[in-house]
Amino acid sequence: MRKKSLEEQLREQARYADRPRHPIVGVLDNIRSVYNVGAIFRTADAVRLQELVLCGMTARPPRPDIRKTALGAEETVPWRYFESAEEAVRVLKKQGFQIALLEQTDESVDLWEARFDFPLALVVGHEWHGVSEEVLPLADLAVSIPMFGAKTSLNVSVAFGIAAYAALQRWLAKQGQSS
Repeated sequence: MRKKSLEEQLREQARYADRPRHPIVGVLDNIRSVYNVGAIFRTADAVRLQELVLCGMTARPPRPDIRKTALGAEETVPWRYFESAEEAVRVLKKQGFQIALLEQTDESVDLWEARFDFPLALVVGHEWHGVSEEVLPLADLAVSIPMFGAKTSLNVSVAFGIAAYAALQRWLAKQGQSS
C-alpha cells in the first residue's frame, strides 16, 4: 500500500469534471458558524451536489473564513441565497424536490431507514436551534442520525456530511452504480 500523489488524485478527480451533478440540494437554514458553512461547501463538492441554498444569517462567499475550511469548494459548488429557509423550501417544493429535514422531531425516521426521493433537498439548521419552525410543516420527512453516546447530536457540518453521503449512496443505487 502507498499513498497516492497529489497528481494522481487530481487525474482521478478530472474524470468527474464533465459529469452531471447529483440531484441533491443542501439547504443551510441560519448556520451561524462560517467554518461550518465552509465545511459543508467542501462536502457538497465531494458529493457533487446540485447546489447549496444559503438562507438567513448563513454566511455567503466570498469570505476568507469560509475559504479556510472550504479550500476553494465555494468556487466549485453552485449556490444561491434566500432571505429565509421557508422561502427557499417553498421554491424547491414547487420545483418537485422532496424536502428532508435533518432534525430530531416526533416524526423523525432513522437516516438508515429513510426513503429518499429525488430530486432531494436536505435541510440542516442552526447549530443550537435547529431547522426553523416555519420550515417544519413544509417537510416531506424528517430524518435523524442514530446517537449511541452521551450526546444527542453532532456538529451540523458532520451531520450534513453523513446525510449527504447516505443520500448519494441511495441515488447511485437507484442508477445502478456503486458508491
